[in-house]
Amino acid sequence: MSKLSFNDLINSPTPTLVDFYADWCQPCKIMAPVLEQYAEKHQDKIKVIKINTDNNQAVSAKYGIQSIPTLILFKNGNVVWRKSGALPINVLENELSSFLN
Repeated sequence: MSKLSFNDLINSPTPTLVDFYADWCQPCKIMAPVLEQYAEKHQDKIKVIKINTDNNQAVSAKYGIQSIPTLILFKNGNVVWRKSGALPINVLENELSSFLN
């Protein structure tokens, strides 16, 4: 199977939550299990992908990533929600619930 491009991943009617992170980022490490739990709970309604900003500088620049972690929710290739910083699972649930069908 060929590797999908970033645009292929976000151009989907299924909401796609992108976690822009770096391996050295402590808040990113705190956010990782929260996102795993969220993805597992909503696996039929949302895709969750991780983008390492150090390895994907062009994509990070395109979306103006200035602090990490930054979470961006895409639907059909459009940004529909964005937030920077580590979030507890209940905040993530509340903020994203309206985007899940």
